[in-house]
Amino acid sequence: MVTKNISTTPDPLAERQIVTTRLINAPRELVWKAWSDPSHITHWWGPRGFTTTTSEMDMRPGGVWRFVMHGPDGTDFHNKVVYIDVVKPERLSYRHAGEGAHDEIKFQSEVTFADKGGKTEVTLCAVFETAAELKYVAEKFGAVEGGQQTLTRLSEYVLELMGDGIKPTGKPFVITRVVNAPRDLVWKVWTEAAHLEQWWGPKGCKLDVIKLDLRPGGHFHYAMRFSTGGIMWGRFIYQDVVQPERLTYISGFSDESGGSARAPFPGNFPLKVQNTLTFEERAGKTDAAASNARRRRSTGLEGGGRHGRCTATALTGQRRRAVGSRRPRLRRDRDAHLDPVHPRRRPGLPGSRPAAAGQ
Repeated sequence: MVTKNISTTPDPLAERQIVTTRLINAPRELVWKAWSDPSHITHWWGPRGFTTTTSEMDMRPGGVWRFVMHGPDGTDFHNKVVYIDVVKPERLSYRHAGEGAHDEIKFQSEVTFADKGGKTEVTLCAVFETAAELKYVAEKFGAVEGGQQTLTRLSEYVLELMGDGIKPTGKPFVITRVVNAPRDLVWKVWTEAAHLEQWWGPKGCKLDVIKLDLRPGGHFHYAMRFSTGGIMWGRFIYQDVVQPERLTYISGFSDESGGSARAPFPGNFPLKVQNTLTFEERAGKTDAAASNARRRRSTGLEGGGRHGRCTATALTGQRRRAVGSRRPRLRRDRDAHLDPVHPRRRPGLPGSRPAAAGQ
């Protein structure tokens, strides 16, 4: 049980534990490997924006894992884990403590990996000695949200491994946008062909949806047609579809038949880009976040919103049209681009001089 070796307190267990669960569309052995190998852990452990450096990891009862979590503001968090129980590939339990400036953080965790017909249900349960200690780490360090983001990053990383067996390169590229519309409507605009054709892609293009099969393993195949006569093909392969919360997919350039194709411009643009979209309801509005695990600076991914049609702004406009309002004028917004596939507009890149059909 999770509570073994934890001292008895007057606080009920429910008031001093944080339980986070995530169903990952990957086999249990692979998920276990990502959790137990420090060369994998560095790519996903911790909330978004964090990186991890492991100095030692001895995964056996009594063994120690020492690591440093590097926060986005430059703060280092030193951690020590002492393993209590290791049952490969089913279960881990351990005592977790901060070190140095954060030695007040102490709790015991159990992680279970349940095989769900080829998928893996990961449950992370952290138990504190008192409810006051849980409240402290939740309020000061965002422990609840941090656990959720950590399992989300694990899922994204494992799906990337399944996609091509290659570890992600560079830091994840994350963009967020608050859309003034309910989550169910934003989900429809992202997942229905009639809506996508109204806003998807850079300014000056017309989108034709060739195929949209919204399910794990299904494809979204499309053509972007430009006023110059050029055509650019693209496709998604959906990996995880959780309506209306999350979409995970591999994107890339395509050809007319729906196959994989190299980018129609110079540069080392990857064949596959791992993407995750999340949608969170916030008092009638929607927090939309997009991340990809394969950003390369030479592609100019971060500039699409500044030079092309702003995808998030277009999404907001489509939301207004969906409820019967006047179509708004699209504006440029460098931080609002929700589609990591489309690079910035410059000679030879999408939205500038698109390749003619067949090139």
